[in-house]
Amino acid sequence: MNKILWSPDEVRINSSAMTKFQQFCGVNGRYAELHHFSVEKPEEFWSRLWDYCGVIGLKGTQILSRGAEMPGAQFFPESKINFAENLLRYNDDQLALVSYLENGSRKTLTYRQLREKVEALASWMQSEGVVAGDRVAALLPNIPETVVTMLAASSLGATFSSCSPDFGANGVLDRFGQISPKILVACTGYFYGGKTFDISDRVKSIIDAVSSVEKVLIVDLIETGGIGLSIETEFNEACASPRGNFRFYSQSFNHPLYIMYSSGTTGSPKCIVH
Repeated sequence: MNKILWSPDEVRINSSAMTKFQQFCGVNGRYAELHHFSVEKPEEFWSRLWDYCGVIGLKGTQILSRGAEMPGAQFFPESKINFAENLLRYNDDQLALVSYLENGSRKTLTYRQLREKVEALASWMQSEGVVAGDRVAALLPNIPETVVTMLAASSLGATFSSCSPDFGANGVLDRFGQISPKILVACTGYFYGGKTFDISDRVKSIIDAVSSVEKVLIVDLIETGGIGLSIETEFNEACASPRGNFRFYSQSFNHPLYIMYSSGTTGSPKCIVH
């Protein structure tokens, strides 16, 4: 197909973030010129992007190390940064999250409410001994609790990983069994296709099989009353913890943030570290 279906007008182009960033970099023209700049002068490009985005953290003076090597190149090798701190910079009443479940329930969180939950959950995690480098795993759907868990873990320098609750026990174990999580956050069930699925027994079998799990946070999404384990705490209870002297723990730029997984179609799922 050669017919252009849509093209932005000049007003939209000139008001775009891309155009504003080009102007910030002193690059004239359109996308092709900005792309050329990023390839020919990667250190300057990424340094300017850091400044333009107002990244919170220590940038350092060296932007790129071993730039000609792939793999091997390292960006911002001197920097210190916390991912969660940057995402939670707006501690105000702007809307941060809107969540809809298939059963019709709707939740919203402002940036202030989100940060309060993150600070409380991070404080709870610290009280359970979570430190930088530990893994926090979530068996949750796309709900606010998942985002809060990720941000709380990231604020401490812990590494977050997740699986969808519709995975079978073996599919979850193939993934979480490789990363030895200290904390597991799991739901009691989920809604799909007009039906309610209770996964309490599946969660128990996963906990029994992953010996590294020291504490389980339960998101009682389908209101079963929990799963009845001695190491179990209700998610909302943990999010009501005193926030104490909360702070974000800065890490190196290449500190592990997430662990994702390949599909597992050619053997065990492969860990993909971001």
